[in-house]
Amino acid sequence: MKIFFYLSILLLSVFSDARAQSKKAVYLFAYFKNNGEDGLHLAYSKDGYQWAPLKNDQSFLSPAVSKDKLMRDPCIIRGADGLFHMVWTVSWKDKGIGYASSKDLIHWSEQQFIPVMAKEEGARNTWAPEITYDDASKTYMIYWATTINGKFPETAATEENGYNHRMYYVTTKDFKNFSETKLLYDPGFNVIDASIVKDSGKFIMFLKDETRNPAQKNIKIAFSDKLEGPYSKASAAITGKYWAEGPTTLKINNNWLVYFDKYTEHKYGAISSTDLKNWTDISDKITLPKGLRHGTIIKIKEKELSKLLKQ
Repeated sequence: MKIFFYLSILLLSVFSDARAQSKKAVYLFAYFKNNGEDGLHLAYSKDGYQWAPLKNDQSFLSPAVSKDKLMRDPCIIRGADGLFHMVWTVSWKDKGIGYASSKDLIHWSEQQFIPVMAKEEGARNTWAPEITYDDASKTYMIYWATTINGKFPETAATEENGYNHRMYYVTTKDFKNFSETKLLYDPGFNVIDASIVKDSGKFIMFLKDETRNPAQKNIKIAFSDKLEGPYSKASAAITGKYWAEGPTTLKINNNWLVYFDKYTEHKYGAISSTDLKNWTDISDKITLPKGLRHGTIIKIKEKELSKLLKQ
């Protein structure tokens, strides 16, 4: 009887460990390389620190829309409909963004061009779009950075081709019908690369202060009770003296990780915090595929990873 008892305990322990292992999170990093001309790259991690490329770091999807046919700054989210929805930067100077959806991150729908800034005659670009879902209103918000000639003269400058961005957005429930484009965030400075996540009933915007003179080029945070804002004044910089852009976030238990591109140093950095106020640099603790550029992180399931590993 004792042998049977201990054997039962052992089997129960093995079964529990297997279940726990199957429920462990898998993280997926969607990114681009070089100028984004070859399309979507994916990497995975089991711990949020060590990342390995999928498909031998070959592209999962080649860009097909806009004259320039680029796929920069890919942002993927899992929608309420179970599909993966992706938007990306199609060009340095176009007035719209790319969109596609997928059931498995392998087979994608026909790519679409969404002309979100077409009605703005002075719009110069549409950069780094992202998607955030509001479960309260069952609405997706797509947002990006644009410079419109003549707007916000108080922060106009001649450096860096005179770009002077603010964040704009549209909303949609089905990725077929879209609201009119509106201003999302004017922090009083040149801003790009916003990424919004919901936590404890609040929306947290991580953003890049793009001010060139005097140089900022750092990541800051703003908060709102509603996805569409208004958002608070931007915080002090949460990154260091290096130039940083393209923040993407991951929360593991109570620990926030923020990844970003140290683009002048041609490498990635990361910081961590438990309170969104005090930050620790953990750049020396992360490993990423060589050449990884601006992207976003999502959670996927083990069975979804298994299919990706077979590619």
